[in-house]
Amino acid sequence: MPFNIGPFELILVLLIVIIIFGVGKLPELGSALGQGIREFRRTTQGLDEPAPKNNSEDKPAEAK
Repeated sequence: MPFNIGPFELILVLLIVIIIFGVGKLPELGSALGQGIREFRRTTQGLDEPAPKNNSEDKPAEAK
């Protein structure tokens, strides 16, 4: 299901965001969004690699 978002819709969304958050908060929002996207990409790229095997040597000895 592709999204057919045109320039009018993008302008409308931008105006709503400006009205809700104000012009002063836009740089903060953009920065937070960018950090979130970077963290998401970093996390999803790590899922492509196989998980490391747990060695019994790494586990702490149980108290008897």
